[in-house]
Amino acid sequence: MHVTPLQIYYEDTDLSGWVYHANYLRYFERAREHLLGPAELVRLWRDEGIGFVVYKCELSFREPAGLGDILEIRTAVRMESKYRAVFSQSVWRPEGKEAMVHGVVQLVCVDRQNRPVVLPATVRARIQPPD
Repeated sequence: MHVTPLQIYYEDTDLSGWVYHANYLRYFERAREHLLGPAELVRLWRDEGIGFVVYKCELSFREPAGLGDILEIRTAVRMESKYRAVFSQSVWRPEGKEAMVHGVVQLVCVDRQNRPVVLPATVRARIQPPD
């Protein structure tokens, strides 16, 4: 399980004072980037022409987050196939008893022409638990 800290700022909230629902997708993306390694993602695109696209995404909302909240994104990941990874992600209060928001995001690895390619070994190493 990978944990990414999250601070809620004024810019994250809508007229109601709660986090705007679409921002959770941004938070989940940031957590995935930290899990996979920003430098490695840049290297993969620059040197190998390999990137990621969202194949499928589902979100469930249980409790709103508001201005000033200190939260964390918890991410677990598994390989669905040699081309696709499934990220189970949730927003938690550090001492919370259940997730505030839960999402499942499926990513597919693609080349510069958006054709599916096998997940690179460096990515698989971060996703798959050691034997």
